[in-house]
Amino acid sequence: MIYTGKNTIMLSRKQSEEREYEILSEKATKAAESKGRQIPEEKCEFRTDFQRDRDRIIHSKALRRLMHKTQVFIAPEGDHYRTRLTHTLEVAQISRSIARGLRLNEDLSEAIAMGHDLGHTPFGHNGESVLSEVHEGGFKHNEQSLRVVDVLEQHAKRPGMNLCEEVRDGIVNHTGPNRPFTLEGQIVKISDRIAYVNHDIDDALRGKIISKNELPADCVKVLGGSTKDRINTLVSDMIATSDDKDEIRQSPECEKAMSGLRSYLFENVYYHPKVKKEADLDRIKRLIEELYKYFLSDPDKLPSEYRELIDKWGISEMVKDHIAGMTDRYAIDCYEKLFIPGRYIMH
Repeated sequence: MIYTGKNTIMLSRKQSEEREYEILSEKATKAAESKGRQIPEEKCEFRTDFQRDRDRIIHSKALRRLMHKTQVFIAPEGDHYRTRLTHTLEVAQISRSIARGLRLNEDLSEAIAMGHDLGHTPFGHNGESVLSEVHEGGFKHNEQSLRVVDVLEQHAKRPGMNLCEEVRDGIVNHTGPNRPFTLEGQIVKISDRIAYVNHDIDDALRGKIISKNELPADCVKVLGGSTKDRINTLVSDMIATSDDKDEIRQSPECEKAMSGLRSYLFENVYYHPKVKKEADLDRIKRLIEELYKYFLSDPDKLPSEYRELIDKWGISEMVKDHIAGMTDRYAIDCYEKLFIPGRYIMH
């Protein structure tokens, strides 16, 4: 116990769990009712299970690597373009705002949001596409994110992070056809799209790929003319539309407008030559293909933490894991060291 004079200032896990029943909606996922972990653990004295999961993800190596992974712009010239890490932080903040407004579990939404993109490859979705082509069985970043938290983040006493089932479900189902079984996970699924649609517009404006007056007028009329206004509209809409409902949803008007902006980005930004130069795409494809072939033919060159798992998972799976975990700059350095030794030495 921690005391200041005669008054305790300690907030125990049990008190936090009890507080959830007092302040959260009946529809909120309560930490005390979690479906649990794959490997049972002793409870923390101060943190709920969802708070503990969030902390494990925040302190992971996989999260730190997102700082040097592409969001949209490949090797952008400028300090203010989003990376996969800043995208993750924006998704977490939007998710928490919506969860708070609906009196759902902020800790659970934040944990899912912080972990949802841990499995992303170097070079964003371009790297994901190439790795899916070369790896037997394909590759999906949401499934890899689950593999990161279940297997690859090693711990002395257990495999992976051993997260709660609610967090694992939200991570793997943040994209794709399946809907998370918690409302908090459903919040993250839509918040992910809210975040990237708006910050990708912001980055495209900064990069002079588009101008404000080129955005679809009907979408701007509904959502607003600035990033701040659009996010505020979408967050407020989700709270109002989902209030006391059994699923998280957007109003038809806002959903249509956001989908319109997303379609605009695909048509005018994501494949713009200034964003995706053909020469860069060719180099990314060659780099990942060559690295994959190299480590597949000589698995002894894999880092020890991957070699140790070959007997359980197989060579190709561990090669895929190693490449997916690389940052953009590490992948480039690794390629140059192996295939362009003269250039590597010059660095």
